[in-house]
Amino acid sequence: MLNHFSPLTKLMLLGLFVQLSACIATAQNSRPTIQHVLLISVDGLHALDIARYIEAHPGSALAELSRHGVTFSNAYTPGNSDSFPGLLALVTGGSPISTGLFYDVSYDRTLFDPTNALCVGTAGNRMVFDESIDLYQANNVSLNVLDPTKLPRRLVRGKCVPLYPHSALETNTIFEVVRAAGGHTAWADKHPAYDLVNGPSGTGVEDLYTPELTNFNGFDATGSVVCTAANDQKKVQAIINQIHGLRHDGSAGPGVPTVFGMNFQAVSVGQKLAIDNKDGSCSTDTDPTLNGQPGGYKDGSGTPSDVLAFGLEKTDESLGKMIQALKEQDAYDSTLFIVSAKHGQSPINPVKVNKPGHFADLVAALPDAGTNPAAIAIANANNCSTGACGLVQDDDVALIWLQDQSQTAAVAAYLNANAGPLFVEEVLAGAELELRFNNPLTDNRTPDIIVQPAYGTIYTGSTKKNAEHGGFSFGDTNVGLIVSNPAFPARLLKTPVATSQVAPTLLHALGIDPKQLKAVRQENTEELPGLPF
Repeated sequence: MLNHFSPLTKLMLLGLFVQLSACIATAQNSRPTIQHVLLISVDGLHALDIARYIEAHPGSALAELSRHGVTFSNAYTPGNSDSFPGLLALVTGGSPISTGLFYDVSYDRTLFDPTNALCVGTAGNRMVFDESIDLYQANNVSLNVLDPTKLPRRLVRGKCVPLYPHSALETNTIFEVVRAAGGHTAWADKHPAYDLVNGPSGTGVEDLYTPELTNFNGFDATGSVVCTAANDQKKVQAIINQIHGLRHDGSAGPGVPTVFGMNFQAVSVGQKLAIDNKDGSCSTDTDPTLNGQPGGYKDGSGTPSDVLAFGLEKTDESLGKMIQALKEQDAYDSTLFIVSAKHGQSPINPVKVNKPGHFADLVAALPDAGTNPAAIAIANANNCSTGACGLVQDDDVALIWLQDQSQTAAVAAYLNANAGPLFVEEVLAGAELELRFNNPLTDNRTPDIIVQPAYGTIYTGSTKKNAEHGGFSFGDTNVGLIVSNPAFPARLLKTPVATSQVAPTLLHALGIDPKQLKAVRQENTEELPGLPF
């Protein structure tokens, strides 16, 4: 084919071919071989928080990760933004459509009360998976394990058995997929209820560490950003140990896990606190610059208070420790380091905070609450602590499971008609709800009605917190996301993405078929764009 060209032209073309071949080879060789994925969730971390922090702290760990990584500034949590669906998005690739979990305290029309040992009577009961289901010492200190007598019960092949969080999950996790491929797995989180991440097999995570953050009727570290950061440090040390090939407690381990990670709470607590350490219960929170000071943001531009700044700084310091440990183990180049969040926090702007009381109490205060069937249906669901009578769960969202589902349309119409006194922005029910979630008439987990309040409204009367999560607002759902490796060029990507895309992406990076995740197949979850692998 080169016979048509002169000898000089042939030589030039040959040279270009050699250069092109060398460039292709270099590009292929520069692609990192990913052997480990370190997945970090920083509860409450907005994309705005990352941008501001990196700008103000160019020598920070977040800045280092962004300098050789893709920063997604337009990432969102799918579905509602509670911790359970938020984490499950990251580790399953799905939303409540496939995971079946909307909140850590929700409702299932097939379950029975923990005390109903024979599962007799009409099915339907709360599904409680928070700190209250721990096994506790007499002084209300968690033993960091689950108490099966506090778990909801279900019928399985005619037997009435406790429902563990991992068994409540209706799809598999990255940990199960990685273990099946021969990899090692580890995770650390804030409650023993995060047994959830084990997946339906119950064995997805080899090294699960869950030091309780909020002891039920006991010491609650979240009253202080300092004590919360101290709880985070327990998990950070677990990660450091695992990077050194050990188990979380420093005992002999199988080597650096293939997939591992943890959840940070200090940023979330720094955002929420109205007053840091208000009750003085955190004995280590003696810094006069923080103790008794307000948390949250100073303005709508996301300027952090000193309390929130402390949470951000301690979290970034911890990320730096992980980076250093990976470098010491010569594992940094082979690790995909992902930082994101289960959820954001709302509102960012402090002048938007509105805490009118619990949703059901607002309904009960309406003039016709005692006679209107719709208001009575809300009251019945709210006042029921056990049995097949529904549930009202609220934060900066209200999820409603009705005892009588035939009342759904009437209740939704009533709430819309009283949107003003109830601070309602949107009522999802019927066809509108089914556009986003499964049909409540055929899915025993999906709420009948979801209420999104006006931005800044938190359905609580609590004086402890000035921000929350759970709803669909921008502050709740727009979260930070950095995917980093030393071989990656820096890139800022503003394309809208979902945190559920993290799961198939990290499996692909490890050379594992993402479609081994059931949620990825069911919801057609795509990998994150713009990554060099």
